[in-house]
Amino acid sequence: MLRIVTGLIIITVAGTGIAWFILKEEKPWLAFYVACCGGVLVLNFLVSLFLINKNFKK
Repeated sequence: MLRIVTGLIIITVAGTGIAWFILKEEKPWLAFYVACCGGVLVLNFLVSLFLINKNFKK
């Protein structure tokens, strides 16, 4: 489970970075929006990763 969530975090960060560099020239507001959504997803993955590890250690 840890590897799956870590993999999702890496894919999300890579996708956010690619989208940022593609969109920032044409539509900077959309690039900012995509980067914020990617950051929220990564934060959610990290929180779920923490909760998963906390529950497995019990």
